[in-house]
Amino acid sequence: MSNAKLRQAIALEAARLMYERVESEYYTAKRKAAKRVCRQQVKPEDLPSNAEIREQIQLFARIHEGEKRTQHLREMRLDALRLMRVLRPFRPRLIGSVMTGHVRKGSDIDLHLFTDSVGLVTDFLEQEGYPYDVERKQIVKHGEARVFTHVHVHDRFNFELTIYPEDKAHYVFRSSITGKAIERASIRELEELLQREYPDLDLEGHLAEAAERPDPYAIFRMLLLPLEEVKGSPVHHPEGDVLYHSLQVFELARDWRPYDEEFLLAALLHDIGKGLDRAHHVEAALSALDGLITDRTRFFIEHHMHAHELRAGKLPSGVRREIESSPDFEDLMLLRQLDDQGRVPGATVGTVDEALDYLKELERSNDG
Repeated sequence: MSNAKLRQAIALEAARLMYERVESEYYTAKRKAAKRVCRQQVKPEDLPSNAEIREQIQLFARIHEGEKRTQHLREMRLDALRLMRVLRPFRPRLIGSVMTGHVRKGSDIDLHLFTDSVGLVTDFLEQEGYPYDVERKQIVKHGEARVFTHVHVHDRFNFELTIYPEDKAHYVFRSSITGKAIERASIRELEELLQREYPDLDLEGHLAEAAERPDPYAIFRMLLLPLEEVKGSPVHHPEGDVLYHSLQVFELARDWRPYDEEFLLAALLHDIGKGLDRAHHVEAALSALDGLITDRTRFFIEHHMHAHELRAGKLPSGVRREIESSPDFEDLMLLRQLDDQGRVPGATVGTVDEALDYLKELERSNDG
């Protein structure tokens, strides 16, 4: 294989790894791609540049996402501006793929903030109702260890806020690969970018409308997390708490119906009412989820206990006829089966945020 063809093949494989979120760093992706494409040692000069890989990522995006990618990028930039305005005192700067336009499947919105107090940032987020986690990560570069503080905000799109000291606000951050200054935008510069890229956009009107819309995923997360403190019956639920059970059912449902967004959401949320009113958990769940879920997801949650009674031969005939006449009856009984199976002590499950991220991506894919 010629050097040019080898370089192109590595770029394509590295782009695939990054687009599919197997890898998040260019350097790691190109090294792994080189090993897959060519069994022998590849010279550093034969490895593709980050720009070459980005170009291939965009090709993947155009093939798999089409026109919805443009809409997706616009929405991410608008959400970035909305949060940047909330965090204005910390001189936020938008960086990364949302800034450059090179978004790929599952991209976060990356912001730099400048403050000597992480607590002030989290106070602002709490006041505005944004759920978040704080992560401190040690990175070793050139033999020197540094600790970076990241605040992960879980919203309609996920944000990664990197916190720097105030005296770094005017520092020129450079790429560790190319040495060039990274592209970034202040609030004013992002507003100008949006007006330039989308001249027909009513910016203020769109942001005002978005502020009035509740984010269903933030509500789902708020309803799910307390379930970790709700213990199941040791006889019927030896696996432990209700959250662990719900995540097990979600994992099983993903194996059976990986592209059925409504079914998967029901699998994840079917027991959220147990954190609200254990004696009437179905009714409590439906009340909390009113206006946030489709009729089909509502059907699954409303009748998942009826399906249990039906299998036990205890369901009144009128209710039995009602659910058996539904086109979703077979899927309801599948959910019942998975509900029974999701009771294994020590089973491997993902986190709430991983489950919600999967559903967000599936929603965007289905919307296209």
